[in-house]
Amino acid sequence: MRNKSLIAFGSHPTAAPTPVALTCLADGEAAGARLDAIAARTGHGQRRQEEEKVAAILEQVRLGGDAALLDLSERFDGVRPQPLRLDSTQLQAAWESTTIELRQALELAHRRILDFHRRQLPADLAVVGPHGEKLGRRWRPVQRAGLYVPGGRAAYPSTVLMNAVPARVAGVERIVMVTPPGPGGAPNPTVMAAAHLCGISEVIQVGGAQAIAALAWGTETVPRVDVISGPGNLWVTLAKKAVYGQVGIDSLAGPSEVLVIADHTARAGQVAADLMAQAEHDPLAAAILITTSAELAAAVPRAIDAQLANHPRATITRTALEDWGLIVVCEDLEAAARLSDRFAPEHLELLVEHPEPLAEHIRHAGAIFLGPWSPEAVGDYLAGPNHTLPTSGTARFSGALSVETFLRHTSLIGFNRAALEATGPAVITLAESEGLHSHAESVKQRLACP
Repeated sequence: MRNKSLIAFGSHPTAAPTPVALTCLADGEAAGARLDAIAARTGHGQRRQEEEKVAAILEQVRLGGDAALLDLSERFDGVRPQPLRLDSTQLQAAWESTTIELRQALELAHRRILDFHRRQLPADLAVVGPHGEKLGRRWRPVQRAGLYVPGGRAAYPSTVLMNAVPARVAGVERIVMVTPPGPGGAPNPTVMAAAHLCGISEVIQVGGAQAIAALAWGTETVPRVDVISGPGNLWVTLAKKAVYGQVGIDSLAGPSEVLVIADHTARAGQVAADLMAQAEHDPLAAAILITTSAELAAAVPRAIDAQLANHPRATITRTALEDWGLIVVCEDLEAAARLSDRFAPEHLELLVEHPEPLAEHIRHAGAIFLGPWSPEAVGDYLAGPNHTLPTSGTARFSGALSVETFLRHTSLIGFNRAALEATGPAVITLAESEGLHSHAESVKQRLACP
């Protein structure tokens, strides 16, 4: 998978022994084609075998319930979690054992995310038509929501906040969180602390496709839910895709990605850190720089080398950058915006002299970060808007997880006699044009009443 024809820009004296190799291209069809290839890096052609394995896991849980969850957890995580459901006192203990500094940071993030999502609540719609008929749309929360919080390479208390807060604001009656057990037989303590902060008392220590199956069909311990939200690895994503229709889902999330548009005002060290902030997530994470400055294009790889020295996640970060990193040099910001829209990034940073006017020219992005004081990391943790965003080009047609993810709307239609008499003949005509006799008759029967 690794691109063998890469351009290396040299190394800082304190960098890793081998300089990071980043593809660098001038604006043109080659750059566009490379962006397309990066967007398709989790190509469907490679998923057939994984889909079959996921289907087998789903069926095992559907038929075997809790026993299947224990067997699959032991198989994939090396742990048979007993009990599957954590006691609320364990969550409270995790919160109380969290350092004051971390608790304060979690509380700040919680307040900001809560404030922003409360402003998203949609209003019911009530309309009186020209003949006195009543029309409307009513919003109500789903009864049960399942939140998936990944484990694996890192712990994500921020994911707890970003999923639990909108569900709470929506008014969901029952929230069930699933997350993999750690090597010690329990989930990450900060994840449990975040659950306590969000008022979640029902935490199931199971992960992977088996957790999605449990939420979709229910087991002796895990209740069946109405909607599942939260990111995960490829197997989790394929499981969500497979159960969609049995339950609702938020989205099919792919590996994380950032695209930075930068001009001559951007600082190489900041750009390097922002690219690496995505690359350190996962070997499949994408980090792209589109710049109007050839000098910046040359300086960023050297800055990356310097920051990779003694980096605790250097192997993951280097792999992602060399496989899915890209630098494109454009003639102007208009061309940069066109390339960005072609990629439709999950995260878009505008490290330019005048970010707001440029943002007006962007059509497709999950989230846009304006200027040098808005690193993507603030959006990950506490800015307020949700960090669960569309990936792999899906920002062309979808947006962030929101309060509406946990709501459903119902249309309300209340005609009176005057309204039906005024519109009924048109309904009859339309029904007859479609050959639907009884549709027309249901109106005729009413109009014939004295």
